[in-house]
Amino acid sequence: MTELTLSRRSLIAVSGIALTAGSIAALVSSPVQADQGNMDAALRQLQNALESLHRATPNKGGHKERAAELVEQAMAEVQAGIAYAAEHGGG
Repeated sequence: MTELTLSRRSLIAVSGIALTAGSIAALVSSPVQADQGNMDAALRQLQNALESLHRATPNKGGHKERAAELVEQAMAEVQAGIAYAAEHGGG
């Protein structure tokens, strides 16, 4: 029974080492992805702003619609910035 328990422990230990080595190899071989926490937060806030504009009552002299267009443009720019950073390793 002791040999069986020891074998299971050895198997678990070897599996853990192999998993760790595989994870390290994956990190080393993959390109570094920049943390885009602030850009992601900005995008979420712009999405919330756009939803608020869509829910706002009409009759704002076209300004509500123009604001929505500008927010959509801002969202596109933030997404472009995130994509650029991902391609060029920027943070």
